[in-house]
Amino acid sequence: MFHQTVIILDFGGQYNQLIARRVREQGVYCVVKPYTTPAARLRAMDPIGIIFTGGPNSVYLPESPHPDPEIFRLGVPILGICYGCQLLAHHLGGKVVPATADSAREYGKTETEFSTDCRLFRGLPGKSVTWMSHGDYMEQVPEGFRLCARSAACPNVAIADEARGLYGVQFHPEVNHTEQGAAMLRNFLYEICGANGDWTMEDYRNTAIRQVREQVGDGRVLLALSGGVDSSVAAALLAEAVGPQLTCVFVDHGLMRLNEGDEVEEAFSRWDLNFVRANAEDLFLARLAGVTEPEAKRKIIGGEFIRVFEAEAKKIGRVDYLAQGTIYPDVIESGAGDAAVIKSHHNVGGLPDCVDFKEIIEPLRMLFKDEVRQLGRELGLPEYLVSRQPFPGPGLAIRCIGEVTRDKLDRLRLADFVFRDEIARAGLEGSMDQYFAVLTNLQSVGVQGDGRTYDCAVALRSVTTSDFMTADWTRIPYEVLDRVSTRIVNEVPGVNRVLYDITSKPPATVEFE
Repeated sequence: MFHQTVIILDFGGQYNQLIARRVREQGVYCVVKPYTTPAARLRAMDPIGIIFTGGPNSVYLPESPHPDPEIFRLGVPILGICYGCQLLAHHLGGKVVPATADSAREYGKTETEFSTDCRLFRGLPGKSVTWMSHGDYMEQVPEGFRLCARSAACPNVAIADEARGLYGVQFHPEVNHTEQGAAMLRNFLYEICGANGDWTMEDYRNTAIRQVREQVGDGRVLLALSGGVDSSVAAALLAEAVGPQLTCVFVDHGLMRLNEGDEVEEAFSRWDLNFVRANAEDLFLARLAGVTEPEAKRKIIGGEFIRVFEAEAKKIGRVDYLAQGTIYPDVIESGAGDAAVIKSHHNVGGLPDCVDFKEIIEPLRMLFKDEVRQLGRELGLPEYLVSRQPFPGPGLAIRCIGEVTRDKLDRLRLADFVFRDEIARAGLEGSMDQYFAVLTNLQSVGVQGDGRTYDCAVALRSVTTSDFMTADWTRIPYEVLDRVSTRIVNEVPGVNRVLYDITSKPPATVEFE
């Protein structure tokens, strides 16, 4: 698709997708491949550079992951990060041993000195902070390599064989804790690999539209539109490409936030496509009647979604392509351990095989989430949709503790709107990654007006996180919480108490169910 590609070879490190995002932020296209990829296949991809990721193993152990040795004869620049650095040493004649107290076992922020005549560090300060996380030590550096960075505990923080374009760093340039990390990656990409920066979202948009048109021809495309960011951006891209050949089925289960269903429909009114809104609120509420257990709610909603979508798809008849909003983190092949499989998303959350189509089309499968949002802006989707925070497929049903009823959903929708509105008024949206209200199943005594009340409690939840694997509760200013609480008890009928959840993940989950 693009003229230049960098390959990131995955050795099981925890920051592998972050490396890829950092490379793309520099305007360079990259793909993540497992370490088992043969050198011949890598050569066929014609990369301008290769990055070895970190990993939890020790290179000298027999069970540790190693690349195809032919990779070192491709003549392509290589940057080894942490474990990747030690792989360079191990395979090219050096020696790596377990670190001791005297031989640089380093973790965390570390003051580091650099030889700025090395192309990897050219133009950077001679001293800055890096993020270390290694328990092994390069006792012997391979012939042809020189030392080009050091710390108080370690004389060989970075090595370089500039004649062959081989570089290794013991620290992690991809994390924000490494002060000049982005500049180092940029030097590798532009000064060493010769990148020209041809990865832009405008180029991706134009290229993807052209490819979809070529693939679809005069065929018909069906997309299940959830209203989330991924499916909405996929729908916009397909609409730009094939217009009336696209049918979007939006299953409105009545479990969305305030006005969201109308907002989704309005967002797609600018395109000439077939937009089907299946208003199924009554059906979903009837199926959820009396159900209180969260997992049971999820299964009922997922199953009912399939049935509604199937019914609408049958009205359309045969289509040539079933489209879906699969994004790159869902398809990256893992490089180490038993997880070397591609995560399957070919059923759109379990869509039935009886939907009659010839092929799957996934126009976002090479994009990360932040890139999907960029593409949505390029396509002209409104910001309220593009920047929408994560929202569970079962919607408000799992934020409504206990049985789900229309009355409880209406209260929850209004409380959630007030919370989000006050966060926006305070300009705090960028300081938290997910925030929402929950209607608890708790009732308590209150005093409103001149009388005693016995009404519901609303809980507020907000977290900050980089990957949603762990999350910390957000320190929202007290004055903002005060305004939210005051508005909710005054504007939401049947609510007399507001709580704030200060539990991180773990032990809690991000959702409140």
